[in-house]
Amino acid sequence: MQNKEFKAESKRLLDLMINSIYTHKEIFLRELISNASDAIDKLYFKSLTDDKVGISKDDFAIKIDLDKDARTITISDNGIGMTEEELENHLGTIANSGSFKFKNENKLEDDVDIIGQFGVGFYSAFMVAKEVTVKSKAYGSDKAYQWISEGADGYQIGECEKDTVGTEITLKLKDDTEDEKYSDYLEQYRIKSLVKKYSDYIRFPVKMDVTQSRLKEGTEDEYEDYTVTETLNSMVPIWRKNKSELKDEDYNSFYKEKFFDYNEPLLHIHTKAEGTATYNALLYIPSKAPYDYYSKEYEKGLQLYSSGVLIMDKCADLLPDHFSFVKGLVDSEDLSLNISREMLQHDRQLKLIAKSLERTIKNELTKMLKNDREKYEEFYKAFGLQLKFGVYNNYGMNKDSVKDLIMFHSSKENKLVTLEEYVNRMPEDQKYIYYACGESIARIDSLPQTELVKDKGYEILYFTDNVDEFAIKMLMNYKEKEFKSVSAGDLDLDTPEEKEEIKAKEEDAKDLFKFMEEKLGGKVKTVRLSKRLKSHPVCLTSDGEVSVEMEKVLNAMPNDQKVQADKVLEINPEHPVFETLKSIYGKDNEKLEKYSKLLYNQALMIEGLPVENPAEFSNLVCELMK
Repeated sequence: MQNKEFKAESKRLLDLMINSIYTHKEIFLRELISNASDAIDKLYFKSLTDDKVGISKDDFAIKIDLDKDARTITISDNGIGMTEEELENHLGTIANSGSFKFKNENKLEDDVDIIGQFGVGFYSAFMVAKEVTVKSKAYGSDKAYQWISEGADGYQIGECEKDTVGTEITLKLKDDTEDEKYSDYLEQYRIKSLVKKYSDYIRFPVKMDVTQSRLKEGTEDEYEDYTVTETLNSMVPIWRKNKSELKDEDYNSFYKEKFFDYNEPLLHIHTKAEGTATYNALLYIPSKAPYDYYSKEYEKGLQLYSSGVLIMDKCADLLPDHFSFVKGLVDSEDLSLNISREMLQHDRQLKLIAKSLERTIKNELTKMLKNDREKYEEFYKAFGLQLKFGVYNNYGMNKDSVKDLIMFHSSKENKLVTLEEYVNRMPEDQKYIYYACGESIARIDSLPQTELVKDKGYEILYFTDNVDEFAIKMLMNYKEKEFKSVSAGDLDLDTPEEKEEIKAKEEDAKDLFKFMEEKLGGKVKTVRLSKRLKSHPVCLTSDGEVSVEMEKVLNAMPNDQKVQADKVLEINPEHPVFETLKSIYGKDNEKLEKYSKLLYNQALMIEGLPVENPAEFSNLVCELMK
């Protein structure tokens, strides 16, 4: 045996591995089983082109042996094994991946799933072991070699006796301490639970001799122990199991391990389809949005498997943008294993699966909305913005898929409501779906423009997200009811008598309003009397397609375009301010000009828009106070 030292950088990495990288020590078993599966994969791959291998797929297995007296755990496989040089390179140099080299040498596609590697994962063994011995005999070699190490001080390497091809790793466990009971890993129940937890979907059987008890023959109360070899893993991926075999805990555990989320999912969707699109799918809706969800860095997509083999980690084509929050995987036998990524993007079968998944996701969300409102509102809090973006995106191409799922705050209910709920309870005389825009519910609630609609007893939807009004403009109507902003030019809520009365008052004040328009220097399209104001003196509304709120949103974007709504300054004809304006027109036009500017700035502030000239506004207020 030759004594050798790890390289300096490997010593530092080994110390990091043992003390920092893995949070839970139990992870060591998962890593070593993955490495064993990897080694079997390599030999199985060779057997497809080399008749001399002489072993069938059914004969491959991983074995775990426990020895309580010696305090050892042994994990062995009948995979490809390692030569002396490979032991030296792969175990003497930490993080040197044998699997990576194997894939390159055999010109395997990146999509071929080599799940383990003799890289950093192997060194997790030192979290629980004070000594690790690796015995290995490579396929096609007459000699076997062993590698022994107690950790950072170095290792020994040399020839050894081993009859069969494969690798055997023996861990001599550390002594128990007050904080850590390493002896637990020598208990059969503990090993069985760890295999089930971490390695249940390893494609080769993980076996262990298990002690069981039975009634001794010829006795009524005497028992004897006997040993059976059990297969500890199911080898069937969770998504291929029957739903009746699985509990919520199984789905949730799989989700948290697979998708690295500390929180349990809000919903799982386990579905199977046959026919034009044949696949198994396991989808999840997270309970919280990832920290980068609403950023450019976020990548949507589902894992795509073909007959249980991973061919793409994030297949974006399987999800529409409005359902980009969904995580999960799809397994289809209809996809060729050697299909390239470029071809997948145009694959007809993939498009059929994507369309089917979209329907399934929508149906499940609709069910949640109807049957578990509290859960749906929790979902909507996290991802409702994305649904509303889905109405607006791509020129409204997907609006019909999403419109029944979106919700807005209601002025009457003081909670989120759907468009269907709003329309179903509209009074017979109500022509439009009314909405108001603002930064918050409280701010919208106090808008002067809402007064008339509320006074009529009509419900108002509150739009607080930037995308809301854009989405509604794209939707145009819902169940043949048009949307109408409370700030729109004409709310069409007046009786013929009221219309005649306001028309007469405007005719009397037309010269006054023309003067005010001129002094505001093009800041407003027109000044007119308001039919919507009850207690407030003034408000801003708009004529045309671009609203004041849309102007605010568009001009906040990082570009040079300056969008302007056709603003209208509306004056309340029943407010004392209107009488004051009339009384000074033609008598003190200088004061009237100042009042016009004050009212305009007041209307800007009510809308949440910046005052254009704060110094001038401050001076005008001070003059008024004098």
